[in-house]
Amino acid sequence: MEPDPQTLTQFHILPQPTYVDSLRFLPPLSAFDRHIAVASFNSDTSTPTLTLNSITPPTPTTPPTLTPQSSFTPSSRITSLKTTQTPQQNPLIAASTATGSVHILFPNPVDGSFESEVSVPDNVLHLGRITCLDLLESGLECVSVGEDGRVNVISVGDSGLDYRRVVDGKGLVSYSAVRWASPMEFATGGLGNCVQWWDLRRGGAPVSQFKGNWGQGATSGIIHSIDIHPSRKHTCLAGGSNGNVFAWDLRRPQQPIVLSGVDNGETATCISESDVWEVQYDTFMSASDHAKLSSIGVLPAMICSEDGMLAVIKQGEEPIELLAENCAINCFDIDRHNPSDVICGLEWESIALLTRA
Repeated sequence: MEPDPQTLTQFHILPQPTYVDSLRFLPPLSAFDRHIAVASFNSDTSTPTLTLNSITPPTPTTPPTLTPQSSFTPSSRITSLKTTQTPQQNPLIAASTATGSVHILFPNPVDGSFESEVSVPDNVLHLGRITCLDLLESGLECVSVGEDGRVNVISVGDSGLDYRRVVDGKGLVSYSAVRWASPMEFATGGLGNCVQWWDLRRGGAPVSQFKGNWGQGATSGIIHSIDIHPSRKHTCLAGGSNGNVFAWDLRRPQQPIVLSGVDNGETATCISESDVWEVQYDTFMSASDHAKLSSIGVLPAMICSEDGMLAVIKQGEEPIELLAENCAINCFDIDRHNPSDVICGLEWESIALLTRA
């Protein structure tokens, strides 16, 4: 399905030579440059690659292009990718892998090359796959979670990476998503549609927990993605199995606000019936959205799904469908410096670039 022309002003699909695992906009290296970090995997050679690409904007007669500036080969396939800026306003990239390593890369602001890299080797932080990591906005610390039930906080310093283990679940629990809320707080998600809130000032255990009971009593779902808005850190946005998207408010921890799906008889429009792979708060708003911002219970959210949906969900309104593809949309990112722009990674080895009106 073609995108709604009233929603999008530009839409381009760029075929790629390899499978796109994840992608992120990079904070600007300079005033006139835009870059995208892309984690990809060559299934023919079993080679993972992290590439930094510059974006050439489209013209009325030519499509946009992605030009590789530099590349890095991690220890194994990348499972999670995040970008931010250091306190010195330098961009930073963090990637985790399927064999338990974490890599932090520092792009050169002049030519986009990877100026330096520090890492924690395989099977030090986690035994096996790291399912997700997240970077603090300052870039000084990241938190990682894995299928082994471990939660680690990694500090980025001049001499390399140090880490401390918050908890070791010894495989009795499994985490699939994590997101910082503040330098001392973060949320995790995992099996059973479970969301937990952690406070590093209060020991190595969750301080609050919600376990969803979705879809007529089924509790086998998984939380795939979490987001927390910087101005409303008490509200956690989560997306997972069977098209479920909800907001978890710490002030009412056992009363989730269902945005898509069904929970204990409470029904919301279900934009997708398959796995929601990623959720992010959508910072792109119209003039009418800004006018009613103070009265909005849950800020607008963007989701992508296994059945090829990219959509914006607003509480109490019909979802806005941006894309409906014939393949899974595995990941997306909204440009925080220009939120009208969105990039997506499609299962059919391609990247979609969207610009909203």
